Amino acid sequence: MRTAAVLIVAVVLSTPLAAQETKQVPKDSVRVSIPGCVKGYVFTAGPRTQDEPGNSEITEGMHLRMNGPKKLMNEIKTHQGSMIEITGLMKKGQFKEGIGIGGGVRISPGSSSPGGMGPNPTAGQPQIDVEGWRPVAGFCRSQ
Repeated sequence: MRTAAVLIVAVVLSTPLAAQETKQVPKDSVRVSIPGCVKGYVFTAGPRTQDEPGNSEITEGMHLRMNGPKKLMNEIKTHQGSMIEITGLMKKGQFKEGIGIGGGVRISPGSSSPGGMGPNPTAGQPQIDVEGWRPVAGFCRSQ
């Protein structure tokens, strides 16, 4: 009887560990964790901390389009105005268009579309496939 109880406890305790396994990262992608703020489906990267420097190509103020399961996205949206950290997959090299001039500002070529119609504002925006999030210390500026 005691052996059965120990076996049941061992199975129950090991179940959450199996659920936390992460997907394998494709060769053309990279897994990143970025602190910042959310507004709708747009994530604005915040300042990096010394203990979690992260990816240097994602600068403070950079906007990312978030993709993910509806339930996860609704969870994240409830934390608008609070600093969070998202973790997800991004394609390598998608955020290097244009020339960086500092302070999170980049100059890139404009559209050559006739009639003065500008390009789709989300067309060139870097995207992240969100896998998870967590609250972090800090605050978001009102937008």
